[in-house]
Amino acid sequence: VWSTMADAQRRTLMETVLPERQRHHHASLLQRLAEGDALRRVLHPLPSPPQGPGWNRSELSDLLPSSSPLAEAAVLVGLVPRADAGTQVLLTLRTDGLRNHGGQVSFPGGRIEADDADVVQAALRESREEIALPAAQAAPLGYLDAFVTISGFRVTPVVAVVDPDYVPRPHPDEVAAVFEVPFDYLMAPEHLRQVEIEFRGRPRSVLEYDWPQHRIWGATAAILYNLRRRLEEGA
Repeated sequence: VWSTMADAQRRTLMETVLPERQRHHHASLLQRLAEGDALRRVLHPLPSPPQGPGWNRSELSDLLPSSSPLAEAAVLVGLVPRADAGTQVLLTLRTDGLRNHGGQVSFPGGRIEADDADVVQAALRESREEIALPAAQAAPLGYLDAFVTISGFRVTPVVAVVDPDYVPRPHPDEVAAVFEVPFDYLMAPEHLRQVEIEFRGRPRSVLEYDWPQHRIWGATAAILYNLRRRLEEGA
């Protein structure tokens, strides 16, 4: 069909018809998320990404070089509305050989590149590259507070509704597995604990979820904690 279309028809399809279909599909996804209204009230709106150094920056003051700027990154906090199991949080298990956070549970995402239009586009691009999530199957809702990692990144979490029909295809060089955890489980305070570890010669506290299949801790647990706190404060 494409080869038989005139140039004007192709432009109309690409610039009007397909974007309108995606907007309609995104609107349908947002309506299926039970927590949608509550999240809209507490997230940073899409036109206004969070500013500032990151809500945990002061906790890492002795770990990050004061002279070097932090690298900007984005992750996708994907929420999957399952009719039979409620809302699920989409997570990945990174491959062991990665330079940063290898072998850890994380959200899909990574460094914001110069040709990314904005934070949302960076999160969607990384999600497409890592787990083959099409932009048409992810409807962005808003942002959580920026978070700083010990690896020197200022991470902006983009919360989005993910189509339950999406089928993960992890990139084998980056992602070992894609899995889901119930949203209600991760938002329950009794499932989150503080764990004492020693890092660079001194004791530190990190957050960790009591989830049997995978260890969900560190930056991923902290981002989920930030989501829980925003919902609690906005209730």
